[in-house]
Amino acid sequence: KGIDMALDDDFGQAQIDAKALSARPSNENLLKLYAYFKQATEGDVQGERPGVFDFVGGAKYDAWSEIKGLTADDAKTAYVELVESLKS
Repeated sequence: KGIDMALDDDFGQAQIDAKALSARPSNENLLKLYAYFKQATEGDVQGERPGVFDFVGGAKYDAWSEIKGLTADDAKTAYVELVESLKS
């Protein structure tokens, strides 16, 4: 249980840190952050892929769909590690 709580704390801090990054992450990294966050908080992608003219929605859906099956803890860990790499 202790490890999960520490991971939750790290995940929460990473969300704060992500909003305070000095430079805007690349679109690729923004999509990864989105996907890891959604996977960590909601699980596998749900629903239909947005229509062909919703480029942002489609890209987000695809990024989230690519990590289907990743556990919440693994998604949180990946999110934290990505934010840490973007801070340096």
